[in-house]
Amino acid sequence: MGSTGGSTRSAPDAAERVVRPKPADREADGYAEEAAALRTGLVREIVAGGGLTDPAWRAAFEEVPRHLFVPYYYEAGDAAAAAAPPDTRTTRAGEAGTAHGTVGYTRLWRDDPHPLRRARWLAGAYADAPLATRVRDGELITSSSQPSLMARMLQALQVRDGDRVLEIGAGTGYNAALLAHRLGDAHVTTLDLDPEITEAARNHLAAAGFRPAVVTGDGARGCPLHAPYDRIIATCAVASIPSAWLGQCRPDALILTPLATGLIALRVADARHAEGRFLAIPAYFVPLRGSGPPPQVPTHGLPSRPLLDDSFRFLLNVAAGHLEPVEALALWEHEGRPGRERYGVTVRGERQWAWLDDPEGAYGWPLGPPGRLEPFRGLSPGAP
Repeated sequence: MGSTGGSTRSAPDAAERVVRPKPADREADGYAEEAAALRTGLVREIVAGGGLTDPAWRAAFEEVPRHLFVPYYYEAGDAAAAAAPPDTRTTRAGEAGTAHGTVGYTRLWRDDPHPLRRARWLAGAYADAPLATRVRDGELITSSSQPSLMARMLQALQVRDGDRVLEIGAGTGYNAALLAHRLGDAHVTTLDLDPEITEAARNHLAAAGFRPAVVTGDGARGCPLHAPYDRIIATCAVASIPSAWLGQCRPDALILTPLATGLIALRVADARHAEGRFLAIPAYFVPLRGSGPPPQVPTHGLPSRPLLDDSFRFLLNVAAGHLEPVEALALWEHEGRPGRERYGVTVRGERQWAWLDDPEGAYGWPLGPPGRLEPFRGLSPGAP
């Protein structure tokens, strides 16, 4: 899916046109020149990988300074932590696969007194990799997503000039800055449950010259204050689609959200109906806070080889709690090992389900709490 480039809606008038922020003052930002060169390299890498085909989004990635949104972040790995100064180390307890049951974290930060570590921080800020930005009580609270994945998600959002966008999960504020660069501050709202996260995001955005609405609140409830929206994009995973999101959308709006290790793009018909398919690309995001843990994905009775296949693991996730593992394997093999793009989601009133190939076809699984342990057959509007 790509951006429509504003072809389906008239351009905003002169008073509404996007005003690009001036580049950060080089005296205030001592990294500006080096960061610009690194940013050019990052954009070149994303383009080479098939991303940023829309010139407007390419300009956003070229001009928005990511390093201002990650003044510090954490690298996981015991070796890195052991080599780091004591005041930059932290650990996460209970992680499997480590010698002592912990994962070491190294904090890389902008104001590190050591020039080589500062250089490492800046290079990491422009690597095509996710960055852990906040860890609390052994839990990853927020991160800055991999830039190439962000680029694909933003293009899949298919924004048009004048669209109003709600972002669920403020993170560092970087994604909101990219949206504000494309659409203008007045058209972007970013929301997060944690006031520390929203305060930090607001500060980062201001430092980069952006001032979209930054709101503290429950992502599952959306943000009625600035509704209705033409697009909703979530940067945290959900187990089912919150009904409030549909209610705050205009007809024909698009919702893009992580679900079951994939990205579902839902076209909204009205406040109670939406439908769409998954994008082909995998996506792993932390869950929407306050929504409870995702359902456990059982693997008992399965041979090891299918578990190495990403498309099979996706099926296990999308049907978790509703399909026995051995049945999932039989279905996956019978249907030709389907990729994510063959799956979709339908929201119809109080019911919503994931499906393979056809929302009214042979295979469908309800979203939400575990229920039946076999695929539905022949779903119909009157089905339970």
